Amino acid sequence: MYLPQDFEQTDMSVVLELINAAPLATLVAYTSGGLRADHIPLMMVKDRLIGHVALANDLHEILDANHDVLVVFSGDNAYISPNWYPSKPDTHEVVPTWNYEVVHVHGRITFHHDRKSKLAVVGQLMKVFETRTNGNAAWRMSDMPANFMEQKLNGIVAFEIQPTRILGKSKLSQNKTDADRLGAAEALEPSFIAARMKNPLQN
Repeated sequence: MYLPQDFEQTDMSVVLELINAAPLATLVAYTSGGLRADHIPLMMVKDRLIGHVALANDLHEILDANHDVLVVFSGDNAYISPNWYPSKPDTHEVVPTWNYEVVHVHGRITFHHDRKSKLAVVGQLMKVFETRTNGNAAWRMSDMPANFMEQKLNGIVAFEIQPTRILGKSKLSQNKTDADRLGAAEALEPSFIAARMKNPLQN
C-alpha cells in the first residue's frame, strides 16, 4: 500500500477502532489459481483475527496451514471537491481527491474444523455484533433448537489469522491547511469521515 508519512496511522488504538467499525473485510490470498478475494466479517480478539467460512467455500481446501494472506478493512470514505477549499479563489491550484481510512493486516491463516473452535468463533462474533445491534434484546445462540445449531455448525469452518504486519492509513486532508481541511469537512457534514477530518489526530 502506498503510504505517505502524512497519512500513516501509527496509533494502534485507532487502527483497532477502524477494524471494529468496519468488520466486513476483504481477505486476499495468492492461490494456485491466482489471486483470490473473499468478503468475510472478522473480529480482532487479543492478538488475532477470527472468522468463519461456509464449508462449501473451498478456501479452506486450497490454502495450506499458515498460508500468507492480506486482510483489508475499509472505513468511511468520501470524494473531496476543490470547491470546498477556502483557498481555491486565491490560486485555483487545487484538485479533487478522495479521503478514506483503511487497515491492511498481513498474516498467516489457520483453519479449524473441530466443533469447539467453531462454537467459540461463532459465539464471539454473534455476541459482539448482536449486542451492538440489539443491546439487551440481543439474539442468543441458545435461542436456536440444539439440532438446528449443530446443523449450522457442521456447515462452517472456523479460522484465525495471526498478524505479522499491520498498516493503517488515515487520509483525512492532513496535508492541507487547517482552513482547507475544515472547509472540506464542513461540506461533508453530517458524516463520520467529516468528524474524523476535523480531528485527524484524535481517536
